[in-house]
Amino acid sequence: MNAIEYDVVVLTEDRYAYPEKVVDYTKNVLVEDALLLNALNALGLRVARFSWSDPNVDWSKVKAVVFRTTWDYFDRYDEFKPWFDKLKNSLVMYNDASILEWNQDKIYLQEMFDKGVHIPETIFIEKGDARRLEDVVNGLSTDEFVLKPNISGAARLTFRLQKSECKDFEDKYREMIDREDFMVQAFQKQILTRGEVSLMLINGEYTHAVLKRGKSGDFRVQDDFGGTAVPYDPNQEEIDFANKCFNLLEIKPQYCRVDIIWDNENNLALSELELIEPELWMRTCPKAATKLAQAIANDLAKR
Repeated sequence: MNAIEYDVVVLTEDRYAYPEKVVDYTKNVLVEDALLLNALNALGLRVARFSWSDPNVDWSKVKAVVFRTTWDYFDRYDEFKPWFDKLKNSLVMYNDASILEWNQDKIYLQEMFDKGVHIPETIFIEKGDARRLEDVVNGLSTDEFVLKPNISGAARLTFRLQKSECKDFEDKYREMIDREDFMVQAFQKQILTRGEVSLMLINGEYTHAVLKRGKSGDFRVQDDFGGTAVPYDPNQEEIDFANKCFNLLEIKPQYCRVDIIWDNENNLALSELELIEPELWMRTCPKAATKLAQAIANDLAKR
């Protein structure tokens, strides 16, 4: 059996492992990962940072991995899934492998809804569904809707459409639904004005939040599309909502990001529960990195 060389490896992807050009976006990634690496190192752990797809890494010499900036996994899912399945039983994963598996497919939103968490009006569509798009969305209460894959991120294959556009979009839709599962959600107009709030919970405790807004007229709040994020002071209702989501999880994650929006009736709704590789904006709250490192160290000490 190979001797362990690294207690914890912080996982990234190829483009951030050794970036050729460091723009502001990449700098944020490097700062975030460095905060966690330094905090883990300060606790006496042997740490490193590798791309999950680096063929030169001997994973048998790694005790634990922390998924951080593996933001290409959904684009390379045919590669990622076998890699993940091979390693999930041989090393410790943060978050827990079962949580990561559950969170990969946005069908988890239905499970959260069934447990009493309010979500935007949503219809899930299985791969190969024979219905026309216009027949699917007839069940939505709004004329405008968002179509996106169940396994996705960074607004991949995400479309904002009107019901009147379904016929013209049918060929594109058919091509996509024949490849993977999709979902449609009633468009929530307040995303354009109020944005989306991300609340970070580290080891089960709320630490900080950011408010994300898309550029003018764009519902996509990701910075890939010109969105912005600024520190945000949530009210107690918003914190309680995030805590409710966390408390409903059967296995508790070391890190958790709860994305919430205000729906068309002005109610708080769960947009996404990010448990795999969420941006945590620890650069706005460095103590969160220290807290996360301690949670990981405490858990590893029990193994």
